[in-house]
Amino acid sequence: MKSKSQSLLMRQIALHAVLAPLALIWLFPLWMMFVFSTMPDNGIFSPEIVLWPSTNFVANFKNLQADTDFIGAMTISVGVALIYTFLSVLLTSMAGWALARYRFVGRSVVIAIILGTITLPFSVVVIPQFIMVAREFRLANTWVALIVPPLFNSLGVLFMRQSFSMMPGELFDAARVEGVKEWQIFLRVALPLARPTMAALAIILFLHSWNNYLWPLLINSKPGMMTAPVALGTLIGLTKVSWGGIMAGAVLLTAPILVVFVALQRHFIAGIAAGAIK
Repeated sequence: MKSKSQSLLMRQIALHAVLAPLALIWLFPLWMMFVFSTMPDNGIFSPEIVLWPSTNFVANFKNLQADTDFIGAMTISVGVALIYTFLSVLLTSMAGWALARYRFVGRSVVIAIILGTITLPFSVVVIPQFIMVAREFRLANTWVALIVPPLFNSLGVLFMRQSFSMMPGELFDAARVEGVKEWQIFLRVALPLARPTMAALAIILFLHSWNNYLWPLLINSKPGMMTAPVALGTLIGLTKVSWGGIMAGAVLLTAPILVVFVALQRHFIAGIAAGAIK
């Protein structure tokens, strides 16, 4: 037993010895982003190598706020990301439940189409989508245009379908025998069992909405409707680039995501593992 515990300890030490440098390599760009956010523009491009923060973060943030109303843009990004995540998780769960538990004509064709849409890059559909939303529906510069068009997520549908397919069908059959309605089976039985998968999907969808740049840039032309990534992009001009403001905004955009991921990483790992094991 002692030799086994010593062998396990040695494997753990070797694993941490390999992973610790890799973690430092991943964290170093984030640290330098924070360091640059505390420096003036001329200090960022200084030939000297600076590894420790300076004292210019507040000034950079004030310049960022004056140029872009970054607090307002962050508020819009938070609102859009939360509403989008909730609605998209709900819709993809409903679609995944239908594809996993119901047999209907054309089911395999629907699954094939969903799989096919994953291979399409967004640049292929962005122009028709923009014409439909902006010209046909006249929804440009609205919250609906920011939230509704990206709601259907093919990967999320397949992710939830896999999760529901792994659940024992006898459990749902027993609920039907007891007279439970279909929508109650979905809400009260299936969704609680799929909670880890839904948590993982929610993190992925939130990140997708939080980092989305191209669609908000195209569909909104009013400064008051800018999301935070678009607001940061406006700091890059033809003759002047506010690098200190960009770095400060990037830090403010990155910090909440890191906090959310660290807080929910247990659910994220559990959801990914649940979707990978059948």
